[in-house]
Amino acid sequence: MGQESVAAQEVYIADNDLAFRSAVASGLETAGFRVTSFSDGPSLLAAMRSRTPDCLLIDLNVKGNSHADLLGDLGSRVTTPIVTMADHPDIELAVSAMKKGASDFVSKPCEAESLVGRIKTIIDHHNEPASKVDLSNFRGGDRLTPRERDVLQKIALGASNKEAGRQLGISPRTVEVHRARIMEKMGARNTADLVRIVYSASF
Repeated sequence: MGQESVAAQEVYIADNDLAFRSAVASGLETAGFRVTSFSDGPSLLAAMRSRTPDCLLIDLNVKGNSHADLLGDLGSRVTTPIVTMADHPDIELAVSAMKKGASDFVSKPCEAESLVGRIKTIIDHHNEPASKVDLSNFRGGDRLTPRERDVLQKIALGASNKEAGRQLGISPRTVEVHRARIMEKMGARNTADLVRIVYSASF
């Protein structure tokens, strides 16, 4: 994607670390994005009342209103893809973030350039037309988050965790977490059962 095609896209960053926030913002601006940075959650939430960005990048240590979890304040209430970050996270924290609506999870410290590439891929995929696989009517489908539906599309088309991650701009581990959540919500015993549920509802 050329720089002109992303010129109108905007990213909101919420992170307490000024140096990291500035480095990522600089990288995104160089790539042609508009960036608005916040050091606290309430400011970001206030800004979103009048404007919706193309992507949110938030550190899980940033609190929302009344010192609550910022991701919890956003979650499924926004369709904007949300990339979350944390210092040396464990799998439980990643799973918790996905349950609250995160599209991807990034372990800090990380290179700003790599993060910029990840955000570009996530926005590009979010703006793509839907896949040909019909996910409109199947058992448990109404409980899937937008990102879980993205992952399910790739799984239904035969992609491995690595392939799906590359196509969606997220890590294979993130895909693995989503896959487990999807199977739990849809009552699938394994991947083959998951695909059967999707395709049996598509015909």
